[in-house]
Amino acid sequence: MTSNAEPGPASGKGPVGVSGPTKSLWLRLLAMSSTVSAVALVLTGLAAFVFNGAVGFWSSLFGGALVMAFFAISLAVGHFVGRNNPSGAIGLFVATYFVKVVGFAVVLFAIGAPAWLHGRWFLVGAVVTVVFWQAAEIYGFSKARLQIYNDPDTGRGGTDV
Repeated sequence: MTSNAEPGPASGKGPVGVSGPTKSLWLRLLAMSSTVSAVALVLTGLAAFVFNGAVGFWSSLFGGALVMAFFAISLAVGHFVGRNNPSGAIGLFVATYFVKVVGFAVVLFAIGAPAWLHGRWFLVGAVVTVVFWQAAEIYGFSKARLQIYNDPDTGRGGTDV
């Protein structure tokens, strides 16, 4: 197998090309994490339905949906800020996290728990969503191709490394 260091066809008997950086990392992570979490949450909701009926189902979905909204905000911020100011994205993540925690706490304390909410299934749905969302994010980050160094400048007559 050889490499011509040019973008090209997939690996096989022919030349191997390079792959560039991952396009739209944050949106790809958002889609992947949302999909994995939604599937896990529906399965959790079905288990809740078997044990506690519709109340368990909706409580589980409500807990998971809050977690998904909480995490999705961060990935959306990463997408919109990371494109224009990658170095400032981490600071904005911290600020966004603080606003989300305070905002969600204020909303939950102001509104309170609905009468129909089953606390155990709410918690189970939230925990299942956190675990599957984080696992999908870790997997997505492990597959991301991030360019750390600038491409070599070959226009000055130097050699490629």
